[in-house]
Amino acid sequence: MAEGFAQHHGKGNILSSSAGTAPAKRMDESVIRVMKEKGIDISRHTPKKIDENMIARSDVVVTMGCCSAEELCPVSYHGRKVDWNIPDPKGGSIETFRNVRDIIEKQVLDLIQSLKTDTV
Repeated sequence: MAEGFAQHHGKGNILSSSAGTAPAKRMDESVIRVMKEKGIDISRHTPKKIDENMIARSDVVVTMGCCSAEELCPVSYHGRKVDWNIPDPKGGSIETFRNVRDIIEKQVLDLIQSLKTDTV
């Protein structure tokens, strides 16, 4: 969801990639559904496993709650580390997915705004 929102709200100014420490085999249909409700089609996205190269190429690393960015990023990483601590909606109702989606969207918008402020 975060990657979809970053691409949508970043309007080509942000290159984003989503990955996890233990990615699912395929996208959850509920995630696809709640993002479509916002007009964002992520049905072609595929879960990816995060690796050191992804981190090294990133200006910002955001974690959702499974581990902290401090734990995930190598000592040599000098980019921005952000922890959002967002609950995993897996196994929840469609309303749970909507609630998590809305939290993620707000966090992405706040991050985009802070990036604009940092570069001014």
